[in-house]
Amino acid sequence: MRLYLLPLSTRRSLLYAQRLHHATAPTNTSYFDRGAAWAERTWSNWEKKESGWQKKVVEYGNHAFRRIPYEEWGLKSVPLLSSREQLRQHGAKNGEEQTQGQGQDHVELVFPRSVMSEAQAEDAVRRMGSERDGLHRRRMVWCIVGMPITIPFALVPIIPNLPFFYLVYRAWSHWRAIAGAKHIQFLVSKKLLRPTASPVLDALYSQAGAQQKTQAPTPSDQSSSSSSPTSQETLLLTQAQVRSFSEKLDVPALELELERAIWQVEQAIGKKIKEEGSKSSGAEKEKES
Repeated sequence: MRLYLLPLSTRRSLLYAQRLHHATAPTNTSYFDRGAAWAERTWSNWEKKESGWQKKVVEYGNHAFRRIPYEEWGLKSVPLLSSREQLRQHGAKNGEEQTQGQGQDHVELVFPRSVMSEAQAEDAVRRMGSERDGLHRRRMVWCIVGMPITIPFALVPIIPNLPFFYLVYRAWSHWRAIAGAKHIQFLVSKKLLRPTASPVLDALYSQAGAQQKTQAPTPSDQSSSSSSPTSQETLLLTQAQVRSFSEKLDVPALELELERAIWQVEQAIGKKIKEEGSKSSGAEKEKES
């Protein structure tokens, strides 16, 4: 596994885990994983439909998936931490297995040194592994509590009980995020993260900054990127850089993750600017009156 820490703005970053060595599918796959694989195949088949209720469900579903916080998607990309992996990463296996796994006991944390320091990267990952744990646990419980309430929808003919399956998916999604965060916490506590500055990322962020300077400035672009509490948040990446990142890093799956994360940050910054604008205009009206 390799972790990528990609700053999206002056205040937010995307964490993405790339699985380097795909082993053959284990025979003791959990029911959760089997259910997720079945749902993925079903969803893929529905996406191929040209019309019908399945196509409509996919369209609405993709819209809902786009709004799931990118932080949750990032934690879900981190694989489960099995007891066998804990032993291997903690150096508790025999000599032969250690030789075979040499160089894999530590996990690379790839980050752009031109945007953040090594200490900032480690601090960001440490925070990501713990700050959303309580949120995911509460929402997972609410999803489980809500499942029995959706049982009457099963009486609707032809169409499956979509509210029930949605709650099942969201409960599973929160559980995977919790498991991913647990893996991150384990790596941090055992000091198994190896921060690695990436010249490729430095070049990509340099190109992104140059492209943004050639575009018309926006309120967020004009703001200062200093650490002052009063400074506005500034985007570091836009949708124009998404494909170049996934291609240069040779991580095709990163394209969707970046596209979704940047869109969410754009929405959040735009909303904040509007709120601040309405507050300032309201204050000016009060002064005039």
